[in-house]
Amino acid sequence: MNTLQGVADTLFIPLEARIFVSKNYPEYFFDEKALSLEKYIPGDSIREKSSEYSFMASVARYYNIDKMTKAFCLKHKQCNIVNLGAGLETGYYRLNEQNAIFYEVDLPEVISTRRSVLGEHSNDILLEGDIFDLIWTDYIDKAIPTLVIASGVFQYFAGDKIIQFILNLKNIFNGAELIFDAVNEAGIKYANKYVKKTGNTDALMHFYVNDSVEFARKTATTLIEERMFFTDARRMLAKKLSIYTRIFMKVVDDKKRIILLHLKMS
Repeated sequence: MNTLQGVADTLFIPLEARIFVSKNYPEYFFDEKALSLEKYIPGDSIREKSSEYSFMASVARYYNIDKMTKAFCLKHKQCNIVNLGAGLETGYYRLNEQNAIFYEVDLPEVISTRRSVLGEHSNDILLEGDIFDLIWTDYIDKAIPTLVIASGVFQYFAGDKIIQFILNLKNIFNGAELIFDAVNEAGIKYANKYVKKTGNTDALMHFYVNDSVEFARKTATTLIEERMFFTDARRMLAKKLSIYTRIFMKVVDDKKRIILLHLKMS
């Protein structure tokens, strides 16, 4: 697995973050499956170069998306959960939603790694390919409600490419919902500084959202929700976190440097 290069290599960063938080703050987020994958992480470089805040920022994304996904599944007796850029994401195991079929979409080399480590299940289907070519959509039942999740994915591409992708996706999954995370223009500078620190200079970030309402207009979608990252983390963990982490969380939420957008593609 340590031979993966570029964007694909970033699958280890969120995995390391889920392991760290599961060990240190299980009352906020616990991922048993991620803990079982610790042996596959190549070396200690990510852990040594990462801060508590950067790990919390990564996991807050999963924490909130999990809650939003559970709410979607609760509304529908049967549904699809499509995870773009799946990597070694273990949401299928955390959520354990029996009424949902999960689809994990990623590049062939990443899917090969995922299959060897996590296997494949009848309701957790692995799809190889470039998410932008949309061939993977042929394998998904479009007659049932669909939630598409892009967690830590869009940032690596130009804004125009993301907007066109959402417009194309809307034509295929009319009425589906989309959840993704985005930083604003100021936040992307910090994010790139962190990525450079981990040594993965091939995975610098480009896409950002300064105005959720305006972005929904550009993509001809309906904004269901704009959600801050750290609302629950700041309340639940309070003074357990370092002062640096708490200050940074407050600044990020107050200035909307990182948000989750939930759109209706209709």
